[in-house]
Amino acid sequence: MATPFPSDVWIKALKDRLNNSAAYAQAAKNWEGDLYFQVDYADRAPALLYVDLWHGQCRDAYAVAGTETAQKAAFRLSATMENFSKVLKSELDPIQAMVTGKIRVQGNMVMMMKNIPAVLEFVRTAQQIETEFLV
Repeated sequence: MATPFPSDVWIKALKDRLNNSAAYAQAAKNWEGDLYFQVDYADRAPALLYVDLWHGQCRDAYAVAGTETAQKAAFRLSATMENFSKVLKSELDPIQAMVTGKIRVQGNMVMMMKNIPAVLEFVRTAQQIETEFLV
């Protein structure tokens, strides 16, 4: 059964997969920082998902009820549902999406680029979740 994206169930499934992935643990062993995924819609408020990543582990993950209540995070990745779904379906390279602005990055882009293996393994792990995209 497919897991709806974006949702609390989906982000918690990602947390479980990250914490059970030896490849992610190795690739992200030096990563320190939390982030938000902000899914932007034309006709309603954005959806916000939070993950706390620390040295190859996901310490916490949840859907945020409203963007106004969100605490500050090291990164915020914002994109349309179309662009997030393309990345999760392997139709759009995540690094190319960030560089071209299809996924907007708020935070230290230099750190993100220095940790490309961690970013790519994070995305590969997320792509393993059977996902239903909520439009």
